[in-house]
Amino acid sequence: MASQPGGRAQTHLACVVNGDPVDITCAGYKTLLEVLREDLGLTGTKHGCELGECGACAVLVDGEPVLSCLALAVECSGRAITTVEGLTRDGRLDPLQEAFADLGAAQCGYCTPGILLTARALLDRVERPTRDDIREALSGNLCRCTGYQQIFEAVESACGHAQPTLRRAQRGPEPVEGPRTSACGSREAPEGSEAEPSRRARAHGGGAPCAVNNAGRGDHA
Repeated sequence: MASQPGGRAQTHLACVVNGDPVDITCAGYKTLLEVLREDLGLTGTKHGCELGECGACAVLVDGEPVLSCLALAVECSGRAITTVEGLTRDGRLDPLQEAFADLGAAQCGYCTPGILLTARALLDRVERPTRDDIREALSGNLCRCTGYQQIFEAVESACGHAQPTLRRAQRGPEPVEGPRTSACGSREAPEGSEAEPSRRARAHGGGAPCAVNNAGRGDHA
């Protein structure tokens, strides 16, 4: 471990991120979250509470969900890390991302990357999880925009376990809505409008510009 001016130790980190080998030198005190965002530019992983309580920073390490705000980057040397950017393969969205976009499970989008990765780990482990399995797996992921119903339905849809669109059809047509205000105070377009592609962007891992971290600062990434 080398030192840099100012006395802060530098460390070598060699791992695999989203299928690509990574070999960098970074500050030894940095968390995995900080290295992913600041050193590798993978800003899909979000700063949230930074206390391990919200799940917004979740990534996969060797296929298992890890809260990157609590893990030191050096602890991940030699391991395989997957961020939300790694879910897209050859330009194609993961079925989970497709389901989240199609069913409106991504609202402001800030919590979505952590939920997608946690759900992906569940579906890789359990082919056809029950609603209780999904609820338990996502119990550490907080969403302040929804009641989780659409999130659970999207995970079920991604594994072919349910047909939420059919259930909605049985309930009858939903009223046509005008623009509505999200939990962040921004205006959100109804489904089918020209602004609708933004839903797909949020399911891809884009975050809300008005999300605020635990220090009260706006996180615009």
